[in-house]
Amino acid sequence: MSVLTIMLARHAEKPGRNFPGPGVTTEGVEDEKSLVVRGWQRAGAWAGLFGSGFANADYPRPSVIYAAAPESVAKDADFSHRPYETAIPVAERLHLKAVTKWGVSQEPELVKEITKLTGVVLVFWEHKAIVSEIIPALQGDQPLPGVPKKWDGDRFDVVLRFDRALPNAPWSFRQLSPRLLSGDTDKPFAKREE
Repeated sequence: MSVLTIMLARHAEKPGRNFPGPGVTTEGVEDEKSLVVRGWQRAGAWAGLFGSGFANADYPRPSVIYAAAPESVAKDADFSHRPYETAIPVAERLHLKAVTKWGVSQEPELVKEITKLTGVVLVFWEHKAIVSEIIPALQGDQPLPGVPKKWDGDRFDVVLRFDRALPNAPWSFRQLSPRLLSGDTDKPFAKREE
C-alpha cells in the first residue's frame, strides 16, 4: 500500500428526479437535506465494501473518514446532511468517528489536512466541489490523465482514488466503480473538453 491513499466519493442518493420519496434522517423524519431510501441503501453498501474485513487492493480499509460538515460552516454557505449520513454506516462499522470539521467552501483546508496524513483516507463530499475544489487542490500542477473535470450528475456509484508512495511523490489516479446496487455501472465518466 502507498504511504497515502485518498478515496473521494460523492454522498449517496438524494431527493430528486431519479429516486422516489423524500429525504429522511436516521430517525425517519422527512428532511430535504437528507438521503432518500436508496441513499441509505448505498451508505450501507459502502459500509459492506470498506468495512467487511475483506477489503481488497482496490478498496482498502480506511484508517480515517472525512465527510462535509452537516451544518453551515459560514454565513450563506451551502450544506446538506448527505455526506455525513453516507459516512455514518462506514464509520460505525469500522469503529471510527467521521471527521466533519470542514464543510463545503472549506476544501483547501480539508486538502491541506488530509495530504499530511498517511494510510487510507475516505472522503464523502458534494460532487461538484470534489471536481472543482478538492481534485485541483490535490493535483496542483501535476497532469493526471483521466481525472474528471465534471462529475456526472446521476452517478452516486464512483470512487476516485489517488495514491502516492512518498509525501512529495506524484499522484497516481484511478476511477473505481464497485457496482454495489442494481443499476450501478462501471462506465467511466463522460469525456469532456478542458
